[in-house]
Amino acid sequence: MPPTPMRTLDQIRASRLPANMMQFAARGALSVPPAESIEILVYLARHNKVFGDLARMTLAGWDEKACIAAAADPQTSVVVLDYFISPDNLRPRILPALLENPAVPDDKIAKLAVSATAETIHIMLGSPRVKASRPILEMLRSNPYIKEDDLKQITGIIEGRSHPEQESVPEAESAAQPGPASSDTSTAESGSPQTADEHDPDLHAYLAEHASEIAAEGEKKFQAIGSGLDLNAEARPEHAEEKGAPATAVPALASSGAAAAPAHAPHQAQAHKPHAVEGKRENTLQKISALDVKGRIQLALKGNKEERSILIRDGTKVVALAVLEAPKLTDGEVEKFAGQKNVLEAVLRQIPLKRRFMKNYIVVRNLVANPRTPLDLGLNLMKNLLVVDLKNLSTNKEVSETIRKLALKMYKQKIEEANKK
Repeated sequence: MPPTPMRTLDQIRASRLPANMMQFAARGALSVPPAESIEILVYLARHNKVFGDLARMTLAGWDEKACIAAAADPQTSVVVLDYFISPDNLRPRILPALLENPAVPDDKIAKLAVSATAETIHIMLGSPRVKASRPILEMLRSNPYIKEDDLKQITGIIEGRSHPEQESVPEAESAAQPGPASSDTSTAESGSPQTADEHDPDLHAYLAEHASEIAAEGEKKFQAIGSGLDLNAEARPEHAEEKGAPATAVPALASSGAAAAPAHAPHQAQAHKPHAVEGKRENTLQKISALDVKGRIQLALKGNKEERSILIRDGTKVVALAVLEAPKLTDGEVEKFAGQKNVLEAVLRQIPLKRRFMKNYIVVRNLVANPRTPLDLGLNLMKNLLVVDLKNLSTNKEVSETIRKLALKMYKQKIEEANKK
């Protein structure tokens, strides 16, 4: 009986494959099953100094469906699963399959939970396995990037409550008599429209195109990615504070034409604060926080620059992406968005899909240099960079090692080509 042919991966491990075949392997061009190709690429990415970078780039752009299939298969090599769930290589669309794969141990998921981004945390909280594991939930709860809503959800799951958001009902509201009048009062006090004007042509087209996504979000409130936005901050007066006034003596806003409380009488201002609620002029954040999903989409499309700069950070993807469709959006704003670390990955992926944005070199450069930009996208855009920016990128410690190494390689190649001329 003839011996069983050695698998390609075994030949690579035994250094029996010629150099040209190794290069084919690193490009994923060998005639082997998809599952074996992924396993070969992971091995090269981790253990081969010559073809490792090429293998990592190939994996970053590997077919998403094939990756999901491998991530969901309990028979997939543990080495491959470890590679996929590593924070450096994680692709959000593959994560749900990894979380439910019994071959991925709990300790790997718990390790991911400690340093997961806000977007990854949101995905993890949709996993039945994560919800059933208290140790993983505790790790998520200690994550520095966790949002308040996600923290409440985790606390509710751990303590056995299915609706943790009900815990934060204000005392005044809980003391009120239940009934329709209570919700009507709440709506009246908000002072902001809760629904969008769907008769607007641009808005109507966007709502129709993303109807299923909007329906899935329901009545989700505004939650900013990252920190620095205080939705509970009081509205500021229409005019700037007088110079020399103590910071602790900022009065509650009165209605138009009313005199401000004296700076030396903070106690009086506090005492009259409940009567000044109706006269408060909402600042931009308060205005946005009072809107539902459709209302925020309308504001993203028709609002001003300040409103767009806040809504681009909306944790609701369909709202954040609406900002990129705004008719008044300027190139300068997109340049800023491309370099922001506090936006959804979906925003960074959407920018290159607009030809207008890709004609702007600063947008391309900012995307590549942004550590939040997905690896596959950054690698694809690097070919457009100038020599000086490749050099700067090669020493940028914020981006991944793969990006830095490829930037240095491309920089050297371009320098050599320039010297030959």
